[in-house]
Amino acid sequence: MTEDNRDKLNIRLHIYDTDIPVTIAREDEEDYRNAAKLITDTINAYAAHFKGRRSDKELLYMALIEIALRFEQESRRNDTAPYSNILGKLTSEIEEALKG
Repeated sequence: MTEDNRDKLNIRLHIYDTDIPVTIAREDEEDYRNAAKLITDTINAYAAHFKGRRSDKELLYMALIEIALRFEQESRRNDTAPYSNILGKLTSEIEEALKG
């Protein structure tokens, strides 16, 4: 077995009403299982509220939108570019002040 294959793991993720086989890096197993649980929990929340009034496909899309929205909002909170720009300007000003 090659080094790459030893670092891989074959697992089955249960997502909502489906089992999905995936091959993943061993160190990512917990993240994959947590992601599958998040997806299942989100779909179940929508299903509890809209089942019978929305198709399964719509429930999946609603859950997908919610999870993507959370991701976008979290990405925006973790954006360090504005801080890097400010630090760059401050560093330049400090260097100029030290020269003079």
